[in-house]
Amino acid sequence: MGRIERVEEYLRQHGKRFEEEFFDFLRIPSVSSDPKAGDAMDRCARWLLERFTELGLAAELLPTGGWPAIVAETPRREGVRTVLVYGHYDVQPVDPLDLWHSPPFEPRIENGFVYARGATDDKGQSYTHVKAAEAWIRATGNLPVNLIFLLEGEEEIGSPNLESCIRKHLERFRADAVLVSDTSQFGNDLPALCYALRGIAYMEFVVTGANQDLHSGMYGGIVPNPAQVVARVLAEMKTPEGVIAIPGFYDGIIEPADWEREAFQNLPWDLEKMAADLGLSELAGEPGYSVPERKWCRPTLDVNGLFGGYSGEGAKTVIPTRAGAKVSMRLVPGQSPDRIASLFESFVKERIPNACSVEVRSYQNSPAVLIPVDDPAMLAGKEAIARGFGKEPLMVREGASIPVVSFFVDEMHLPVVLLGFGLPDDNLHAPNERFTLKDFHRGILTSAHFMQAYARRKT
Repeated sequence: MGRIERVEEYLRQHGKRFEEEFFDFLRIPSVSSDPKAGDAMDRCARWLLERFTELGLAAELLPTGGWPAIVAETPRREGVRTVLVYGHYDVQPVDPLDLWHSPPFEPRIENGFVYARGATDDKGQSYTHVKAAEAWIRATGNLPVNLIFLLEGEEEIGSPNLESCIRKHLERFRADAVLVSDTSQFGNDLPALCYALRGIAYMEFVVTGANQDLHSGMYGGIVPNPAQVVARVLAEMKTPEGVIAIPGFYDGIIEPADWEREAFQNLPWDLEKMAADLGLSELAGEPGYSVPERKWCRPTLDVNGLFGGYSGEGAKTVIPTRAGAKVSMRLVPGQSPDRIASLFESFVKERIPNACSVEVRSYQNSPAVLIPVDDPAMLAGKEAIARGFGKEPLMVREGASIPVVSFFVDEMHLPVVLLGFGLPDDNLHAPNERFTLKDFHRGILTSAHFMQAYARRKT
């Protein structure tokens, strides 16, 4: 029996235990945005530390200035490729709690899915690589590659401390490729390999008028209304057709290649079902572009939140002293997040009346990422998915952003293999998040095959 066959047999024998460990992982409420979650975050980090130590890896909690990162390493062997496995153990908040069908931190199994916060984002997906490493070590004595695990606790709050932490320990994280599982398949039983991510510029602006809330009867007509100012500024950011109206916003965009456009159209899209599943009569967006292009290759501007004035039950006649909006802009290759943030700020400030003041804040800026599909690590990823899922992967882009990926690509000059095992309807960031146990196991098998495929593949 060859080495990979021994690994596969080990996975079959220990699959049930892997699930029980995964459920224990999910029971820890590691919500990084909650300042009261310190005990849970520490417990989750130490739970992972114990799993790595059991495997004989050199592991430690690495201080970051915020929640700690877990770093675990196999011995560094010369002449053997090194893979940096990135993931995160923090999860999103669970609100609104009343929409969950079961407690979010008590895993529930139904129809082959495990339901819990973090099931697919990213505890389930990141843990597949831990179990793949275990299978290689226990079944064969060593791994085909050197491994460095980096599991952070702040991805869901924008990874504010991760890049500075990596820079501080740069030599420690030197690798030949990075492996990340924080994306999804194209659809059920349609595995995909992602080669591009959109970037992001996340902004907020707050308009202030009078120094207190005012009675709309006594002061209406003689004072500015910050809520209406915010509404007007937002309305001017996009045309009714969906074109972003900020001057210079589209400058420098790199269009997708012809082969990509052709490949997008050949993917098994069901646009009517996509709309129906969302409770919509039809999809919408920037005219002149296909849905795949709008979803993956075009920049966006979306209002994520509005605040100001009275929003409780019944009526309250008030002119608010302050109002604001949070706006995210997804960016594509050729757009600089810092430049877009500056254009946004100028656009807002130019439209604020003299009687008001405005504060513009930038929370998260990261560029888009485009990874060469012919890189040896990407080719190993294609081979691994074919082995783990029994079919060739579809080549896709992703409309979302993973800030640290651009750091790996642009600053560390590493190829990043985005092996997504979840499904698009796994309810990421929403109530009733889930992950199929079938794909949990197929993810482990794919990871195990990736290690062998990348070790063998020629440069």
